[in-house]
Amino acid sequence: RGFMRHLILAVTLFATTAAGAATAPGNWQPLPSRAPDPADNPTTGAKVELGKVLYFDPRFSSTGTVSCFSCHNVMEGGDDHRSTSIGVGGQKGGRNAPTVWNAAYHSVQFWDGRAATLEDQAKGPPTNPIEMGMANHDAVIGRVRAIPGYREPFARAFGAGDVITMDNAVRAIAAYERTLVTPNTAYDRYARGDAQALNAQQRRGLETFAAKGCTSCHQGAAFNGPALPVGTGFFQRFPVHEDSPYVVQYALMKDLGRYESTHADGDQHLWRVPTLRNLGYTAPYMHNGSVKSLPEAVRVMGSTQLGLVLDDAEVADIVAFLDTLNGPFPSQTMPQLPPTPGDLLD
Repeated sequence: RGFMRHLILAVTLFATTAAGAATAPGNWQPLPSRAPDPADNPTTGAKVELGKVLYFDPRFSSTGTVSCFSCHNVMEGGDDHRSTSIGVGGQKGGRNAPTVWNAAYHSVQFWDGRAATLEDQAKGPPTNPIEMGMANHDAVIGRVRAIPGYREPFARAFGAGDVITMDNAVRAIAAYERTLVTPNTAYDRYARGDAQALNAQQRRGLETFAAKGCTSCHQGAAFNGPALPVGTGFFQRFPVHEDSPYVVQYALMKDLGRYESTHADGDQHLWRVPTLRNLGYTAPYMHNGSVKSLPEAVRVMGSTQLGLVLDDAEVADIVAFLDTLNGPFPSQTMPQLPPTPGDLLD
């Protein structure tokens, strides 16, 4: 019932605007220049600085070789361009790494929405046996406490006392991730009223995107669904049209989606609607990374979700519009990690 309520809301939101959206830029939402932060974890410079170091630190993993950055490369698209990511010991995960860029605008995290916040999400990979492989959160934070160079950054971020905790570590990582936003794209300028920000093909692609029904799911400033409270996910069944030839070609039914974490029958093949921003940087596509090019991804979505066969001109126009959602990215520099004690990884 929750899924249907969200879908009805999505359709209602766009029913009155889709037809006129292409000629009325104000009906399309630009991305805010700053992501919202929660009341219990206000963003500060000290937290962001600490979180960035922790994000890049491979010592969060059992082998000392895998960091957040390993699968979410902020020097480019915020992912790793593999179909599925590789964790400790060369193990392959089951799903494509979603981009960390603009993740702060999701109301839930992970493909299946099993984490409510960026803080919750950051707790998952360190103890995942495939990803970072640490035994438990105590082992993770024990590793951090054993590195003397972390004491001062934690104190700057969280004050005096026993502040090197797992909760504070993920608060810092989440604070850093909330700076990873990409506003001021060509689309954003158009949505703010600059009608010349898009060329003729891009405007035609925007019109096609709306007219074909893509906005029933991919709406809002991040094109990931309507604004919902944190912890309330916007989910869509994928694939909807199971008779599409792409379903077998790309093994789209193999993963049961949200059901894998909730084990509720109604959650089979439900997925959190992903952002469409920066798609030019995040190939391959879909939850299993099976689709290698953006034009092919557009064809797959048209067929599996809308029951449509899009012609080459329509695909090219939609791709041209999606390109207007790319970047610009805030500059990133590699942090200097604190030194490693000689016995830390024995």
